[in-house]
Amino acid sequence: MSSQTPPQKPRVAVVFGGRSSEHAVSVVTAGAVLSAIDREKYDVLPIGITAEGRWALTADDPARMVITDRKLPSVAELAETAEGAVQLPVDPTSREVVYSEPGSVPKALGGVDVVFPVLHGPYGEDGTIQGLLELSGVPYVGSGVLASAAGMDKEYMKRVFVSYGLPVGPYEVVRPREWEQPDGGAAARRRIVDFAAEHGWPIFVKPARAGSSMGISKVDDISGLDAAIEEARRHDPKILVEALLTGREIECGVLEFADGPRGSLPAEIPPVSDHTFYDFEAKYIDSATGLVPAPLTVEQTAEVQELAVRAFEALSCEGLARVDFFLQDDGTYVINEINTMPGFTPISMYPRMWQESGVSYPELIDRLVQSALRRPTGLR
Repeated sequence: MSSQTPPQKPRVAVVFGGRSSEHAVSVVTAGAVLSAIDREKYDVLPIGITAEGRWALTADDPARMVITDRKLPSVAELAETAEGAVQLPVDPTSREVVYSEPGSVPKALGGVDVVFPVLHGPYGEDGTIQGLLELSGVPYVGSGVLASAAGMDKEYMKRVFVSYGLPVGPYEVVRPREWEQPDGGAAARRRIVDFAAEHGWPIFVKPARAGSSMGISKVDDISGLDAAIEEARRHDPKILVEALLTGREIECGVLEFADGPRGSLPAEIPPVSDHTFYDFEAKYIDSATGLVPAPLTVEQTAEVQELAVRAFEALSCEGLARVDFFLQDDGTYVINEINTMPGFTPISMYPRMWQESGVSYPELIDRLVQSALRRPTGLR
């Protein structure tokens, strides 16, 4: 009687942390994914990227990857050593991951079949790690280089949406070199003031390439403008100024199925007490939650689902995305932004919307990994 070797399980590298200001959010997301991924179906390799950019072999310990007593977790606390580094060879003929420590012989950790990059913000969600994985020939969850980069840069995201006839609100962009002029950025500042005069105070000043509401300020009048600009520039030298949009905040998840992308049941973010808007503290520290599903008419739900899928397709997204809207008082939708790697803990809006739409959190992870395994790297 011959024995058969059981088929090898696909190996999933969950990559998290990173160099952006959303480092801790990414760690929390990774903890949730590590807790829910089917260990009978997949081998899992957790790889953290420190705030300095070192790829570290980390403990597979989701219990330590949570916000406790308002303390944010970090990869440095999870790394097995203070100096060891993980390397993914930029070689499409090999997917062998290598671990090395100073003064020691590098150790092979085995191959990786797919990467789940639960990275948020610059150096992760912006096309950078996607480019690395393309060069390495390793399949990965989520959008490719172009969609990730355009989705992260709110200026170009809006430009693409406008070109596809999708609705966006009034905005102004100020680039880094405009602040570096001999006048100290006075001309750029005047342009912002003129924008506010045209569209009215308050305005929102935000980093052009950040997420999780990092660096965003609501500016009620000219006296708060300089501080808001400096706060935004602390996260990104390019800033975006947006007019206030009144109405209801509506979100819709998009997930790629075999027959194409579909929109989830939408959610609504109600006004949060003690917060002027849905900022980082409200989302992650005070655990403010939205209404899922949003109390919308059948027609409003269908419209926001259609717009979310159109936004997904306009940027050539893959895998998943969350599209955020304002439902204005006149009944029309305006797209605020798209997130190509949205918050992904079980209490995050994206998984909650799909839970209400009939896709559980473990099933959501499985669908995304399987979709990535089927999708080739390179031009597609």
